[in-house]
Amino acid sequence: HRTFSIPPFGGFLTIQKMKQGSMASLDRMGGRRSPSIDSIRKDPRWRDPDLPEVIAMLGHPIDPVKSNAAAYLQHLCYENDKIKKDVRQLKGIPVLVGLLDHPKSEVHRKACGALRNISYGKDNDNKVAIKNCDGIPALIRLLRKTNDMEVRELITGTLWNLSSYEPLKMVIINHGLQTLTNEVVIPHSGWEHEPNEDSKPRDAEWTTVFKNTSGCLRNVSSDGAEARRRLRECDGLVDALLHALQSAVGKKDMDNKSVENCVCIMRNLSYHVHKEVPGADKYQDPSGLQAPGSAGPQRKKKDDAGCFGGKKAKGRKNGENDKNYDTLDLPKRTEPSRGFELLYQPEVVRLYLSLLTESQNYNTLEAAAGALQNLSAGQWTWSNYIRATVRKEKGLPILVELLRSDSDKVVRAVAIALRNLSIDRRNKDLIGSYAMRDLVSNLPSGQQRPAKNLEEDTVVAILNTIHEIVTDSSENARSLIQAQAIEKLVAINRTSQSSRETKAASHVLQTVWSYKELRNALTKDGWNKSHFQVHFYILFLFGKNKLYLNRNITLFPLCKFYGHPSLLAIAFLS
Repeated sequence: HRTFSIPPFGGFLTIQKMKQGSMASLDRMGGRRSPSIDSIRKDPRWRDPDLPEVIAMLGHPIDPVKSNAAAYLQHLCYENDKIKKDVRQLKGIPVLVGLLDHPKSEVHRKACGALRNISYGKDNDNKVAIKNCDGIPALIRLLRKTNDMEVRELITGTLWNLSSYEPLKMVIINHGLQTLTNEVVIPHSGWEHEPNEDSKPRDAEWTTVFKNTSGCLRNVSSDGAEARRRLRECDGLVDALLHALQSAVGKKDMDNKSVENCVCIMRNLSYHVHKEVPGADKYQDPSGLQAPGSAGPQRKKKDDAGCFGGKKAKGRKNGENDKNYDTLDLPKRTEPSRGFELLYQPEVVRLYLSLLTESQNYNTLEAAAGALQNLSAGQWTWSNYIRATVRKEKGLPILVELLRSDSDKVVRAVAIALRNLSIDRRNKDLIGSYAMRDLVSNLPSGQQRPAKNLEEDTVVAILNTIHEIVTDSSENARSLIQAQAIEKLVAINRTSQSSRETKAASHVLQTVWSYKELRNALTKDGWNKSHFQVHFYILFLFGKNKLYLNRNITLFPLCKFYGHPSLLAIAFLS
């Protein structure tokens, strides 16, 4: 749930033009001709106004002086954190916010431009200062009353900057969510609330205003459960975002920032959807393992090929039921789904798979995989439908191919999605047969990282996915052995500097060793029981001296240590 803000925007007016405009404004009042720039520069009395003088000009009775002073501040604050701080300390921000309600467009436009530059950057004190003088509701008021596209860009750009600071996210939601949706998201997405029978669906307009607004909503959607609830229940928001993404897929225009923002919002709103949406408790599935309607002792012949093509996955052992998981009886609808219901409808799977197939943007790929990850989590009816729909839409091969991505975050999101999808028994068989080698290829060999140099979180995610796949499936464990994974797992278990990697690898090894029918093959390859036992570091602290010992032990609920009472032993198990 990362937050982003936009770069600052330099002022339109040069310093000289600002000076010329201010002088001309005053000269017209006196009825004399305005001097030229050259003559002004030659005048020894000429000097640049200092910052307090510029801020004072914001309150000048002549409107062009106000607008030029605001434009000059916009220029001065461009990528200059010291000037921004000085403007804040000189109480310039409340004056600029006050000018947002000025009736003259030139004045509120320049004031908004200055606030946009001031709000950009890591200094959150500037953002708080804007909020403390009611800058957020003032920006929303201006958005409602102006049709000037440049002003709208400045307003939404400022809100995007403000939304990058966590404490301001709910403030923006409280004051501006529905307005941003009605004024920007819906009209620019092409979605119509009540379309006419003769009207053709409109395509999304990838304007700067839409990009800024979707970026702002992307940030606030990561604020927590209450923020997610407010966005899900915002009238028209999910419908419009989904329409915009469908338009992008239809036009094969999927690599722009607006699409990235929209997918990230959908991913965030899909998080914990099985717990948080109204009426979720009605769809809870205690088993969480089987898609509704997937009954019958025989698989249909069409399932023999599987979604990867070629032969079907090998049969299961360990007394597992062999049921037809490709038969889905979706609930009958009396009317089309709308609003937050669209988040978890099986039809959304095709959209995410299209993005995963066509997009070249790593952030979009990560978000689309993350959406499938979120939707396939949990034990409720709709996650069962999602897991089966991914398979029926040939989505598993798409995800497996993305395990070869050069992007760490894409590999991680895909690995976790595969883990959740493997809760479906048929998916588990297919993933075990066709994804195992790609999963194993991403693992490091102990202290030696693979060429991608994946982060610890990604390696742990892959190990956890492998563990899910081999649990209750000796055939998948056999596929793991055939993928030459044992050597890597043992190396991680013994030499990894990450306790999380060590723990995850040890769980996989223990599960593999638990299948007695595989031990002969493992022994022939030179492995024995000690290789599959939990390995961790014991850290002894005695005074200031530290001694690290390696021990191979089996995993017990409790470890007893004997010795001097001042000797502290810590087992790195997690």
